[in-house]
Amino acid sequence: MRKMPSLTLLAGFEAAARHGNFSRAADELHVSQSAISHQVQQLEEQLRQPLFRRVGRGVELNVAGEVLLQSVLRSMTALRSGLAKIETYLDPGLVVLVCPEHIVQGWLQHRLPELEAAFPELCLLISTDISARFVDEVDVDINISDRPLAQSGLTELRWAEEDWVVVASNKLANSLLHIPAEQHCLHTELICLEQSLSNEVTEALYLHHLTSFRKRTIYDDARLLLDSVLRGRGIGCVPHMLASEALENNQLQILPHYPQTQTSTWWITAMAKNPRSNIVAQVFNWLISQPK
Repeated sequence: MRKMPSLTLLAGFEAAARHGNFSRAADELHVSQSAISHQVQQLEEQLRQPLFRRVGRGVELNVAGEVLLQSVLRSMTALRSGLAKIETYLDPGLVVLVCPEHIVQGWLQHRLPELEAAFPELCLLISTDISARFVDEVDVDINISDRPLAQSGLTELRWAEEDWVVVASNKLANSLLHIPAEQHCLHTELICLEQSLSNEVTEALYLHHLTSFRKRTIYDDARLLLDSVLRGRGIGCVPHMLASEALENNQLQILPHYPQTQTSTWWITAMAKNPRSNIVAQVFNWLISQPK
């Protein structure tokens, strides 16, 4: 197998190709023009292939150079991306939180300014990839999930009990206020979440209390359902924490006469000892202290 050229040679080649001039490449890399010329010469000798041709006082790539440049650019882009990620993970204020997306959107997002004000050094990395269930000292600091993690060395607490609630936009809810619940179906329609129609907990609500409503739209994403309800297109049954901000801002109202169905217990987990830094424990405690 042919020896891989060094990164120094490839960086000199890329700069020379981009500038079309050895002098400007040298200025960018803070080396002499002769150093760039020597790097290109070494690279061509290793590859046994010329890469540039002279054009006036500059250079341009030949066909082989163009092919190599595309590979070098892809590799350098991947390398820069990796280095940027490493820099992020070296941030002393970094806290990695894995949390279901509807809790992030409806409960956490509007609380972030308060959290950041409490901990100005915080760099919060939020992931909604709930398959990342392993809490450690590198990849995940805090996990909010619907069941305890089968892992030793963790602090694990019941964090929230969540209901599904029937909601409407403020305007629609006010218009239904003095109308008997059994007649609501004559004045509005139902916005549905596909999976909740067959969920063993929520399906009873649809079969008994919402069965008379015409289904206007069915979504497979609760966030789109919430957006549709906020636009006044109908009533909907949503997780309470998804609706949290809109309820606090009086954009939504929970409709009376419809049962609230508990579907989830949320657990919060972090390392019991030796977290990444003190700020991990501080954010963990802050999350616990907030009203649900």
